[in-house]
Amino acid sequence: MASTSSVTAGDRLPVDCELIEVHVSELKQLFNAIDPSPFRERDLDPNADEFITNWAKEASPSATFGLAVYLDRPAGLPNEPNELREAVHEFFGHRAQLSRQRLRELFRRGRRSLVIGVCALGVSIAMGNVVASFFSNHIAEIVKEGLLIGGWVAMWRPMEIFLYDWWPIRAEAALADRLSVMPVRISYKQDGSADAWRWDWPVARPVRSEPTERREAAAGSPLDHRQR
Repeated sequence: MASTSSVTAGDRLPVDCELIEVHVSELKQLFNAIDPSPFRERDLDPNADEFITNWAKEASPSATFGLAVYLDRPAGLPNEPNELREAVHEFFGHRAQLSRQRLRELFRRGRRSLVIGVCALGVSIAMGNVVASFFSNHIAEIVKEGLLIGGWVAMWRPMEIFLYDWWPIRAEAALADRLSVMPVRISYKQDGSADAWRWDWPVARPVRSEPTERREAAAGSPLDHRQR
């Protein structure tokens, strides 16, 4: 729950939405620290991703979502809620695209498997008929039935793909679509250091002192030395 001495900023959360509540000390806890991508393209932390996704899976299939982040520090830069919303939307939007890509690849694999299965079934039936036409004993019947069974076994994989495998991937893409448009709101804790946001990645980098910047400008960056 939000602190009694808190202030909120960001999107307005609809009253009837399924509210996903996350409590962190710093915004950087929501993101994968080893991902070198720019902020808006950075992956969520696996634990945060699992928490949000599992919460959403338990909700009604028709529910709309809202994300409430309770942050244990005062507000920092005014664009923090917008940056967080864009990063969350980018993450789940990218997941939806990947899921649809997996679905297309699955259907391509299913079509190839179907062609192979139909060919294998046809060859098995033909070979069984040839064996039955040359031999009229019980062994020939066993061979014919065995070839027929083998042909239908070859059809198992395409039937599994087109009947069962694609449903979970489609549901995953639909869920990611819903999460990629949910409003995001931050509740800040009022008591705390007013400069805490300066060390909270990825909002901003700590401000360097002016003499340090002047010395670096005079000496040139390491990249400049390497280029020389």
